[in-house]
Amino acid sequence: MNPFEMVVAIVAITAIASVVRARYGVVRRHKGEDFMQRGPDPEAERLRAEVKALKDRVAVLERLATDSSTALEREFDRLRDRD
Repeated sequence: MNPFEMVVAIVAITAIASVVRARYGVVRRHKGEDFMQRGPDPEAERLRAEVKALKDRVAVLERLATDSSTALEREFDRLRDRD
């Protein structure tokens, strides 16, 4: 094995090791290595729920905007009566 092949092999091994480490959540600290906990993120869940609510609101607004004028008036009347 010539020196060039050896350098390429070392770089490839290092790259594969870092990909495997990232895949399994191993993080390098000052001393040793720790595993990161990959559980459900409450912030991500809250944001997903907020996006879903916003999508529902946009769907209602699109429906109101594309209906005929009489249907739009009926929808506004229905919403006024609800309050």
